[in-house]
Formats: sequence, structure tokens, C-alpha cells
Amino acid sequence: MLGGTEFLGRHLVDAALERGHDVVLFNRGRTNPDLYPQLELLRGDRDGELAALERRRFDAVIDTSGYVPRVVGDSAERLAGTAGAYVFISSISVYADFSVEGIDESAPVESLEDESSEDAEGDYGALKALCEQEVLRVFGERAVIIRPGLIVGPFDPTNRFTYWVTRAARGGDILAPAPRNGPVQLIDARDLAAWTISLIEGEASGVYNATGRPGQLSFADVVGACVAAAGTAAEVTWVDAGFLSEHGVRPWSELPLWVPEGEWQGFVALNVSRATAAGLEARPIEDTVRATGAWVSTLEAPPGDAGLAPEREKELLAEWRAEHV
Repeated sequence: MLGGTEFLGRHLVDAALERGHDVVLFNRGRTNPDLYPQLELLRGDRDGELAALERRRFDAVIDTSGYVPRVVGDSAERLAGTAGAYVFISSISVYADFSVEGIDESAPVESLEDESSEDAEGDYGALKALCEQEVLRVFGERAVIIRPGLIVGPFDPTNRFTYWVTRAARGGDILAPAPRNGPVQLIDARDLAAWTISLIEGEASGVYNATGRPGQLSFADVVGACVAAAGTAAEVTWVDAGFLSEHGVRPWSELPLWVPEGEWQGFVALNVSRATAAGLEARPIEDTVRATGAWVSTLEAPPGDAGLAPEREKELLAEWRAEHV
């Protein structure tokens, strides 16, 4: 595991151990360094400090921490002669056009005019696409490229899904984006992790979109599951997208999971038939909500800063009612 101690990495380690595999971690030791005391830990830095990987053989390598093509290429080349397979966790953000639904693995990906860029935030999707190319260049048919959609569940540091869990637990009047049947596409990290390990066991190769089936979940399904799990006195007010846009509410960040119809509609309607044919299955959303709620209850504060601030939500609801009630 290149990484292995945060969010998906943790679930991947746990899934591998549950299935009886021996796991070795390679990382800098900065994030949860004491998490797996029973495992062999190789210390180093992917950017120039790979000596700990020398003279070691691995059935497979899983890369959850690759964002810069140069760095990913160095890791792949160092492991090319000693690892059987290289699994690269990429992202659906690699795709160039989300205005269409049903994007599959053959769709065009983003590109960069300046391929020397290492701005992993500003050029995230394009750099991930270039990282994929590096892995494929070195490992060829021994490469597995996984492009997850929104990954959710325990240990998620972003609050993009957790916001709805904690918001429901707070009770009161909840603002949610209409329409109720608006699509949501996500994948529980535990399902993604178990499936990834199964791909390695089955000696799979190639590229896979990895998220829930299109049309499997609606916003009402997600918010309803959160309210039911919270058991609080909560009422959901469904507010039109036009009103939200007029009032400057930012999709995805201020209202997590919300993608209005238009140029981004494909982001929640990806084709995942290749992954489902390879065994990817999504657990019921109620299970994900319960597990996320149990985890977040152990924290002093919700992770990340996504979501509407309570005061902002209250103001928007008051304005909505003044105009529509």
C-alpha cells in the first residue's frame, strides 16, 4: 500500500487483512502513524525517497496517494520488476465533458497544455489522467485503473456526504435541493475497498468507473435515510435549483451531493456496467448512513467544511418561504 492510513486506504488495508492477505505499508508516517502496529511499515517519501522499496517483491501494489505524474511514474518504475500488478486509484474527475450522461471508460479525458504542471488542486483531473498514463506505460496489462465517483462512509475527511448525516442529527428544518428525485451517485468506501481486493485476486486489468449504479439513489433516498437514522424531529424543505442559484448557493460544496441539471449532469450518471460486471455492488444507503453516523459521533467536530452554515441555511429558508408560502 502506497499510503494506507487515511480513508479509502484504511478500508483497503482492512479488506485485504480480512481476506487473509499480508499487507505492507509504505508512507511518510505523518497520518495516523500508529494505526497498524501489527503491519510491516516502510518509511519513505514518494517524491525522491523510495529506497525502502528496493529488493522487495509484492504480488500487487495499491496506490491511493498518487496526484503528480512524475511521482507516480517514479513509483511505478521502481516497482515494475518486483510487483505483479499496480492498482491506481484515480477519479472520475479525469473526464473532459460531464454535460452528457452515461460516460464510460472510453470517454475523452482532460489534458494539459503544460504537462509539467504539478498543481494537484487546480489541475486535479488532468493530472490524475496523466498519472494513469504513467501507470499504464510502465505496467501495461498488469495495471488496474480505478476511477471512483464520490467515496463516502467512515473516515471521510471531506464532509461531502457526512454533512447530511450530521445535519439530520441536528434536527429542525432542513434545506434540501429540489427535485426530490434528483440523482445521486456515490460508493461506500468499504464496498470499493472489498471490490478492489477482489480485482487483484482475480488478476483483473484495465480501467473501471467505480461508483453506484445510475438511478440507484435519489436525493430523497439519501436525506430520508439520514433523517430516519437520526431519529430527530426534522422536516425537509425542498428548494428549487433556480432559487438556490439566484442566491449564490454553491453546488457540491455548500450543498454537498447537489449537481444541478446542465453541464455537470453526467457527474451523477456515469456508466458503471464494466465494474458491476466485475462484481462491484453497493450496500443499502441506510447501512452507509448508520456507519457514518456512528463514526462521526466519536469526533469532536464534523470533518471538513462542506455544507451550509446554520445561519445561512436559516436565512435561505426564510427567504424561500417569504416568496413561496
